[in-house]
Amino acid sequence: MKTYFASLDLGGTNMHAAIADTDGCVIAEGKEPTLSYQGPTAVMERMASLVSRLEQECGQRPEALGIGVPGLLDLKTGRTLFFPNMPTQWRDVPVRETMESLLKCPVHMLNDARAATLGELVFGHGRTVQSMIFFTLGTGVGGGIVIDGKLRLGPLGAAGELGHQTMIPDGLLCSCGSRGCLETLASGPALAAEGVRLMLSGNAPVLHALCSGDISKITPKTMAEAVRKGEPLVLAAIERMGTWIGIAAANIVTALHPELIVLGGGVAELGDVLLKPVRNTMHQRVGMFPTIDVRVEQSQLRDRAGLLGGIALAMQRGITLP
Repeated sequence: MKTYFASLDLGGTNMHAAIADTDGCVIAEGKEPTLSYQGPTAVMERMASLVSRLEQECGQRPEALGIGVPGLLDLKTGRTLFFPNMPTQWRDVPVRETMESLLKCPVHMLNDARAATLGELVFGHGRTVQSMIFFTLGTGVGGGIVIDGKLRLGPLGAAGELGHQTMIPDGLLCSCGSRGCLETLASGPALAAEGVRLMLSGNAPVLHALCSGDISKITPKTMAEAVRKGEPLVLAAIERMGTWIGIAAANIVTALHPELIVLGGGVAELGDVLLKPVRNTMHQRVGMFPTIDVRVEQSQLRDRAGLLGGIALAMQRGITLP
């Protein structure tokens, strides 16, 4: 008899839930707007309602629920510490206690980027390696670290914040409070901002046509389409971003020498146009040892890495900090 688990990937804009078996085969799935402006209590009620609805649809009660959350939390108590992009920043919200009360099943939580890393480890590229670095490239830049086949979290569960390594000491102010972080250079908003600059300066006519001159329509997806239609300066912008990610990857490779670098998140959907400069830069920037054995790949799970990470988290009955 199969055992089933539930997952919920909580984002500032949408929440995405699923019920799956131990092979990662999803039997029910749903997505709803988060409506984060309503506050933590209303959002948690919506989370529980979504999971309950999926349970009714598939007729399977999950053994446990794994939740990926967009910020820092106390893994021991299941209370949130800081969600930078959510109203009220969700300080000291008893998410685990509340969700267990609403759903009557065990609940386990993890930062969303680390959850995506766990998903890739259990169900994706990580199945064939012992060491892996995962970059989540989206509205922000996050990540996770796998060493000796295990997700490494550090004493607070915060290890793997790869997007907040300093790239330019006096660079742009980052949401974390520091300056010049990778996130200010290689996130979806950072790339879109460069697209806006190019279009408004008259240097991206193909992008202008694709967006009908509306800057609100400039996204990594529309920029990728402009590149396919022959927009050279947009291509150069994506390659510059790939170079920054490659430098960041080289920093991690020099410190940890993993077998695999994985790029996930919406920005990674740019594919080879992004992967190529990341690979080239990483290999060029590591001089202490050969890196021919270090692969750089797009996530095998694509936009389901976080969702399946929640399933893996529930299967493992959470992660205990040292």
